[in-house]
Amino acid sequence: MENQESYFDGSLLQLIGYNILTFLLSLCTLGIGVPWAVCMMERWECKHTVVEGRRLYFDGTGLGLFGSYLKWFLLSIVTLGIYALWIPIKMRKWTTSHKMFA
Repeated sequence: MENQESYFDGSLLQLIGYNILTFLLSLCTLGIGVPWAVCMMERWECKHTVVEGRRLYFDGTGLGLFGSYLKWFLLSIVTLGIYALWIPIKMRKWTTSHKMFA
């Protein structure tokens, strides 16, 4: 079987625009909008990513990630910040679990 090409077709201007938009969303909501901003960036990245001829799709929602953020925050408080060391890997696992082929 022949390997098909993998590529990313997003543009620099789109990336700059999305970064500005996510920054403003996070700033205007005092950080509460961060889960929605993260989902927006993940959705844009997947929309422009093709792996072996198949485009990626992201189905995560800001509300779903917000629930995880609350859980991780509370666990960090209970463990006096120790749980915060696991948050980046939990975040990566959450975003990866919501990526699939379109």
